[in-house]
Amino acid sequence: MTINNKKPTSEELLKSVIQRIATGPEMSKDISRLEAKEAMTAIFNKEISDIRTAIFLIALRMKRETEDENLGVQDAIIDTIKTINIKTANLINIADPYDGFTRNIPSSVFILPVLAELGLPAVSQGVESVGPKYGCTHHLILKLHGLDVLASQEQVKERIEDKKIGWGYIDQKIFSPKLYELMNLRKEIIKRPIITTIEVLANPLIAGKNHFVTGYVHKAYPPIYLMLARNAEFDTTLLVKGTEGGIIPSLRQKTKVHYYKKINDDDNVLEVDPIIDLDIKQDLRAVQIPTSITKTKKSDKIETEVNPLDIAKESLKLGFEALAGKDGVMKDCILYSTTLIMHHVTGESLTKCKNEVDQVMKSGAALKRFKLI
Repeated sequence: MTINNKKPTSEELLKSVIQRIATGPEMSKDISRLEAKEAMTAIFNKEISDIRTAIFLIALRMKRETEDENLGVQDAIIDTIKTINIKTANLINIADPYDGFTRNIPSSVFILPVLAELGLPAVSQGVESVGPKYGCTHHLILKLHGLDVLASQEQVKERIEDKKIGWGYIDQKIFSPKLYELMNLRKEIIKRPIITTIEVLANPLIAGKNHFVTGYVHKAYPPIYLMLARNAEFDTTLLVKGTEGGIIPSLRQKTKVHYYKKINDDDNVLEVDPIIDLDIKQDLRAVQIPTSITKTKKSDKIETEVNPLDIAKESLKLGFEALAGKDGVMKDCILYSTTLIMHHVTGESLTKCKNEVDQVMKSGAALKRFKLI
């Protein structure tokens, strides 16, 4: 008797996978980590039609992805990421929502030069625009500022290693072209696919220690992100419950940050009160969009009603003022999140970190770094 051990083709694999995961809310079955990886790899290699790719991504989301499915898709994404070594003891990798901000003026991009001035090199990663919000991103703000947002990995490496700069931005289009090529299909899918959760965990620049920082909204996400961060081999991870899912917490209420400081350590939680712990007193949660920016009413309740470029212009204006030491909501947002990151990486007290961050911002030194494009 002859046993056929022939490995299924990519088309056969996807057909089998879709038959199992797209069978309704009660009958759908889970797939293995290896199957998820092989399916996603076949998609990256363009061995699967757009229709089947879309069905695969939507079905996973509607079924709700398992731990193994998340890890399998991430394994495939990791294989697409180009990596480069950087000669720094630490590198802080900041990933704000790839789909940007639509309800507040973003402030997190200005954390980069502040951290660099504190001796903690930092990099932001992202894309210019992606759904479902299509909001204002770091890419858009930095492009408006004049930075080459499509710089090569070698160029970003030089910026970060330069003691006078110490910060940079790297785009998904550069470090993972295969993942970026799915952008048009994702626009057609409309809803958030599994990729949305995982892509922010890219680790393309390898330093002595790599620290990952991102935000979350829903309480189910911290254990998922911490698991995926370990799989991406980040040495430490900090997850901030932030406004619009970013890394800036609300200025007017307590926030929870989840973290690990070593890959093999347990997950931990820290609760921070901006008033008690950092003496930040604001009536606003974040930097509000001024009434002078025109809104266009849309039937879509998620996609932005404001022009992201208008938000980027306001962000740059207020960011420059904050980095020059001007008090206000923008400065407090930068101060708050930078303090949390510094506390996480260095282990120094929140009060000491807050005072050092405040001194840097008042000195204007971070502004000088930000202007070095």
